[in-house]
Amino acid sequence: MSPGSAGPSPGPSEPSTEDLLRRLAPQVLGRVARRYRDFAAAEDATQEALLAAATTWPAEGTPDNPLGWLIRVASRRMADRYRSEEARRRREDLAASWSLTPPDPAPGGDDSLILMFMCCHPSLTPASAIPLTLRAVGGLTTREIAAAFLVPEATVAQRISRAKAKVAASAEPFTLPAADERPQRLRSVLHVLYLLFNEGYATSGGPDLARADLSGEAIRLTRGVRAALPDDPEVTGLLALMLLSDARRPARTGPDGELIPLADQDRSRWDRPLITEGVALITDALRRGPLGEYQIQAAIAAVHDQASRHEDTNWSEILALYDRLERMTANPMVTLNRAVAAAMADGPAAGLALLAGLEDRLGDHHRLHAVRGHLLELAGDTTAAVVEFRAAAERTANRREQEYLTLQAARLAAGGPPAPASPA
Repeated sequence: MSPGSAGPSPGPSEPSTEDLLRRLAPQVLGRVARRYRDFAAAEDATQEALLAAATTWPAEGTPDNPLGWLIRVASRRMADRYRSEEARRRREDLAASWSLTPPDPAPGGDDSLILMFMCCHPSLTPASAIPLTLRAVGGLTTREIAAAFLVPEATVAQRISRAKAKVAASAEPFTLPAADERPQRLRSVLHVLYLLFNEGYATSGGPDLARADLSGEAIRLTRGVRAALPDDPEVTGLLALMLLSDARRPARTGPDGELIPLADQDRSRWDRPLITEGVALITDALRRGPLGEYQIQAAIAAVHDQASRHEDTNWSEILALYDRLERMTANPMVTLNRAVAAAMADGPAAGLALLAGLEDRLGDHHRLHAVRGHLLELAGDTTAAVVEFRAAAERTANRREQEYLTLQAARLAAGGPPAPASPA
């Protein structure tokens, strides 16, 4: 089918155009970059093809072969780009020698792993490599990436632009790096997967609490990395963390999509096979060592998932794990979570003490206000808690979180019943 022709419109059970394009984008970029060996130009051409599809498909219907449609359009953009350059004749001769038949994809029929390792090139700092990879492989917007890094959108856009130029200048072949070259890129690759999963688990904005497509893609890609590096304990730890967290997804929202906090979740709805797999993975990773941040987070998730009831949660063990994680990472979000664990283990005053001065590191983040509101309520200061819950609701871009936080403030202002024993 030519790019101008289309099949029937998607049925009600089929993915939306936006979801389909997000899923296909890494595959298109991988095929085009592999064929033309110019990552930066291929990324631009892919974005143009996605824009053309987003404009055309809703009106004319989705093509029978959407991936092929996108590859052809992107390839035409690449051909136009080459014809317009000064070395027109030489480039046209080269282009004519290239087959229009897509080359063999990466093992498993997916170029996403190659893209990840390519975007995490050693010439790039993690601050540049990770946003580039989140854009190219995860399909996240600049705003979503900026929210993950707690930096302005303009900063992220500049980092991505510079990173694309460096990857293009490296002239690296489109293939997985040699086994001895992978470890130096692995930390950035794992961070990308971690952030991609987090954006799917609790989105930074939009009408839904979570995006199963993103968290599912992060799990799929992490399984691929583990298949390539089965003996790395941090890769195994990250996969365990994702599975143990995703296992709770069926119980995290109500019938209308509303947020259900951990303490109120129906644990019979948790995915027990995922929990069993995740516990087995983290047990294996902890035996291998050395201990890393993803292994610790997975161990924390395992403690939560193995408690049959919320009140059976071993908060002292969780607090000890957060203590170690904070010393390892100095991450302010870890400090925020540690404050919750401290409040649950030792009382709200212990948790509130850990929040002192955290604004200097987290800024006016909605999660800081939400946690402070919860701990103030536990401490009996409902007036201050209402102020914090309202501040949190004003600062989150996720509609479900906003609704939940607004309801908490309204409940307290009306003198309603106490909140669950732990925040969402």
